[in-house]
Amino acid sequence: MSNIVLSISSNKQKEVMSFYANHFVERKAPGVIFAAKLPDTAITMYKSGKLMFQGGGAEREAARWGNIEVKNKQKSSAIGAKGDVLPEGFATMSVLGSDETGTGDYFGPITVAAVYVPSSKIELVNALGVKDSKMLTDDYMRKIAPDLRAACVHSVLVLRNEKYNELQSRGYSQGKMKAMMHNRALKNALSKMAPEKPEHILIDQFAERGVYYNYLKNEREIVRDDVLFSTKAEQLHVSVASASILARAAFLKEMDRLSEIAGIELLKGASAKVDASAARIWRGQGEEFLRSITKWHFANTEKARKMK
Repeated sequence: MSNIVLSISSNKQKEVMSFYANHFVERKAPGVIFAAKLPDTAITMYKSGKLMFQGGGAEREAARWGNIEVKNKQKSSAIGAKGDVLPEGFATMSVLGSDETGTGDYFGPITVAAVYVPSSKIELVNALGVKDSKMLTDDYMRKIAPDLRAACVHSVLVLRNEKYNELQSRGYSQGKMKAMMHNRALKNALSKMAPEKPEHILIDQFAERGVYYNYLKNEREIVRDDVLFSTKAEQLHVSVASASILARAAFLKEMDRLSEIAGIELLKGASAKVDASAARIWRGQGEEFLRSITKWHFANTEKARKMK
């Protein structure tokens, strides 16, 4: 299916709405200000000034309004990415993507999100401002997360540190925990989508395929069909970029909760400043409390012990 996107002025937006008024269709989705349906073409206009044409008549209709900005061409590879070779045109396909955050933070949880972005919603998601989360601020991700949750089928999981430390003490590696969370988030999202299925599932790779599935060998249900793995997956499909944003928003929300309980703003990462902050909490609220809000096996614990 052809997919063409134009950038148009506010004046031309009015012309488009008038021209297709007899073909108007209701489309209640974030960012959409007008939609029309011809026998062979779906037309969607966004607040961002983007005008998208999908279907067999896309080129014909787009030619009425300007030069083609995008014509079914998006990156299907990222510089330095490692993992599975993706199908041609992967960035325009309907994909369920998953990603995680919080793994390197002493304070706060690990969060995993899975987000389904069908081809029909790719432009909508882009219009909402989704891109590689490394290019976005925490405040911006907090801002767009509600619209993203409203627009897409998703599942978000939060592994708080009390449970993390319990699993770690039982011999679970962080890799195993992440694999279990990705698998569960994907299962949750697939159940919400049913009977619809994605063309592919893309996991932001943190372990080789064999290692990932070995982590899951004792799970009762394992998502295997059409699963692809790649590093830098946020650059390969907006579903993974969306998952990264929702995972980060959930992480930040939990950090806010823990900061309120601790009585100080908890720092992200695992730096020397984090050590000093941990020592302060240890002195004031004790070891048991500090353990409950941290990944206790991190080296930060011993550094904080020497400082308290």
